[in-house]
Amino acid sequence: MNIRDFARQFQFQPLAAELHPQHLPASVASQVQGQELIVFAVADEASDTEQFSARYGLGLEDCANTIVLRYKKDGVEQHAAVVTLGSRRLDVNGAVKSALGAQRLSFAKREVATALTGMEFGGITALGLPASMRILVDAAVMARRYVVVGAGVRHSKLLLSPALLAQLAQAEVAALTFDSD
Repeated sequence: MNIRDFARQFQFQPLAAELHPQHLPASVASQVQGQELIVFAVADEASDTEQFSARYGLGLEDCANTIVLRYKKDGVEQHAAVVTLGSRRLDVNGAVKSALGAQRLSFAKREVATALTGMEFGGITALGLPASMRILVDAAVMARRYVVVGAGVRHSKLLLSPALLAQLAQAEVAALTFDSD
């Protein structure tokens, strides 16, 4: 099944490429240009992962969240983004801490995450992040054919192949989660 057929199955209404700048932050719009993905609008009340999944019938295993973390490595505070499926639990103090080589690790405060990324909280995506920010993509994300991710704003989402995430210059793929059951 190609990406357009997948989108039709869940009734995602693709936005024309010329409308992307109106529905995406500039950093995201420039990075999605020319990529095989679908940008579509969602209602704000359906933007959060669980509400999105319930409204559109797409399983949590096909919804990926981008979470901004703050960590300390070699005495220096840094930030990284982690992309994980909505159906899995992030092993923050084990696998993530190890992958980052972090001495200390915590979730970034909302205002810090939005200031660093230039994106809306609840819509942060790995695409369009600052080049200096490491991006960890959970291996379970890579096992999916397509995933829905944030688009930098709450009123839009991106449907894409996980391979696009792995191709980001600062991306690293690692096993970072376990089943949430």
